[in-house]
Amino acid sequence: MIKSLFKFALNTIPRPMLIRLSYAAAPILALFYKGDRFEDPIDGRKYRKLLPYGYKGRQRENALAPASLSLERHRLLWLYLQRESKFFDSKQSMLHVAPEQCFYGRFRKMKNLDYLTADLDSPIADVKMDIHDIQYEDNHFDVIFCNHVLEHVTDDRQCMRELCRVLKPGGLAIMQVPFKAGQEVTDEDPTITDPEERIRRFGQYDHVRQYGADYPKRLAEEGFKVEAYKVREAFSPEEIKRFALMDGEVLYVCSK
Repeated sequence: MIKSLFKFALNTIPRPMLIRLSYAAAPILALFYKGDRFEDPIDGRKYRKLLPYGYKGRQRENALAPASLSLERHRLLWLYLQRESKFFDSKQSMLHVAPEQCFYGRFRKMKNLDYLTADLDSPIADVKMDIHDIQYEDNHFDVIFCNHVLEHVTDDRQCMRELCRVLKPGGLAIMQVPFKAGQEVTDEDPTITDPEERIRRFGQYDHVRQYGADYPKRLAEEGFKVEAYKVREAFSPEEIKRFALMDGEVLYVCSK
């Protein structure tokens, strides 16, 4: 029953309202799914199962952790930050575009971060920002997170250039995007407005492109240095199952 209601809400309720409702539902869901099969590294909670996630028949089982509301990509990023970076220790200024709920409260409390959140319409963002034209000077931020945003924008290369511009030399930028397995070249067409056609072609009603294997090349062409952090190389099979990661996923870690 809960699983069916969750799928219905995910596919019918507007995202800003869904964000607000999820804060109230998270504690109840966490208690209901408590167990020891899966572990969310973000908050350390363990579950017998996770919630499904995805749109219009593309739902993934055991994807969403009930308490933190983290997905596979969030847990991967958190583990990377823990194991491979000084993110939790060094003093740094951070721009977080379209802040994820599983990170927002935790990053806000970190005393080493000068933390700024930005979005066009998120109810939890500090400033309104169009990343086609960022209102900050060159070399301003030590860290930039802009996850699952570039598939929505009109001109992703302009946005990449702007994000690179405001990143300090030697800084860290994470810009996760959805990929289509086996697709070599990014498919895009911002002129498509029909939701069903967007779902068919790009995987979601509000996407205007579907990224392919050329994504890291696109980032490099707009000024970033790019390194691949591969789940299959960084984690054991047991860890992949326990943290409910996507075993073929690659986190592209960018710097300038």
